[in-house]
Amino acid sequence: MTYTALSLTLIFVFIPFALSKTLKLGLENDIFIATVRSTIQLLAVGYILSFVFEAKSAVFIVLMITLMIVVATLNARKKGRWIRGITWKIALALITVEVITQSVLLGFQIVPATPQYIIPISGMMIGNAMVISVLFLNRFKAEIDARTDEVELILSLGGTPKQAIHRQLIDAVKASMIPTIESQKTIGLVQLPGMMSGQIIGGADPIQAVQFQLLIIFALLTCAAVSSTIVGFTSYRTLFNERMQLHI
Repeated sequence: MTYTALSLTLIFVFIPFALSKTLKLGLENDIFIATVRSTIQLLAVGYILSFVFEAKSAVFIVLMITLMIVVATLNARKKGRWIRGITWKIALALITVEVITQSVLLGFQIVPATPQYIIPISGMMIGNAMVISVLFLNRFKAEIDARTDEVELILSLGGTPKQAIHRQLIDAVKASMIPTIESQKTIGLVQLPGMMSGQIIGGADPIQAVQFQLLIIFALLTCAAVSSTIVGFTSYRTLFNERMQLHI
């Protein structure tokens, strides 16, 4: 694709911009900023990846993955400022997801140990773990706010913090995983996933593209389960003080 052809795709930006203006949605600035940021960020990443792929250095691969984890952690923690130490909790979840997925994929030689495979797959896993963490934090806060009396009642009857918060915690973990599970139920029927579509457009055999996509969606299940569980079970204890009182 040429830059001239790419510039024509700005039509897809103009349409929502015009609708926002017409309907007075007030999203014009957000649309403009999102468009500019995504363009600059993706072009910059494209040039960086070209350099990393050519260098084929493990150091550059680690630096790229580290950058992804840092940025994802800083973004996700905005939704969990009410939890003490949320930054390291999210970072732990992202690192664990990355270690598990890459250990399986590289350990069993499912994919080659090259930047072309490691970095894109890492990006998908870390990005998904970030979204799952945000979903969990939003739902966990809503569950606690809606059932604070229940938590305090269990504590007053001699229950432990874990017993008092257990139902809210489990419901939040479950809710954060549901979008991943539900999207996979209709994958291939309602939508063709991005990775699979990209490979097919690039000329890959459709069966091979399906195999790689299955690899990703199976890994995303682990990603969703591990990230929400780690963030949840490392967070709930910080919601109580030394006297086992809820203090958020």
